[in-house]
Amino acid sequence: MEEIFRMLHDQYKVHGVTAFRGIAGFGSKGVVRADDILRLNVHLPLVLEFFDKPETVDAVLPRLQEWVPANHILRWEAECGCP
Repeated sequence: MEEIFRMLHDQYKVHGVTAFRGIAGFGSKGVVRADDILRLNVHLPLVLEFFDKPETVDAVLPRLQEWVPANHILRWEAECGCP
């Protein structure tokens, strides 16, 4: 995770990055995994979200696909008051 953050900041100067850890989820096999008070499940979903200009996102996506399968990457347009 730290390596991806460093790449996004140092090489691409993206405006912002946030990582979210899910509290429950399931994958293609349908096995439900959930967090509880007694233990932290390391197989919970992790979402990395970043935003920037379309040309920056276009440059970053091929690099992200070196770590994450393309079918795990979502992209959508959003409006931001970014400079």
